[in-house]
Amino acid sequence: MSIYTKRATVYFDPAMHHALQHKALETSRSVSDLVNDAVHYALVEDTEDLAAFEERVSEPLVSYETLLKELKANGRL
Repeated sequence: MSIYTKRATVYFDPAMHHALQHKALETSRSVSDLVNDAVHYALVEDTEDLAAFEERVSEPLVSYETLLKELKANGRL
């Protein structure tokens, strides 16, 4: 274990925990590794989303209702 790791207690739904344990066995990885990877990918996705928001900050806002009307008018709904 690395000196840079931190311990945390995570509570899983029993069925989710069971599936996670099976995946760990099937992939010869630890539950901790699987959870770390999942959290890593979630944070990377958040970073990508925030970058996309920044790129689109100057675009006009369109309400959901307006979008639905446009889709209906164009025959897409």
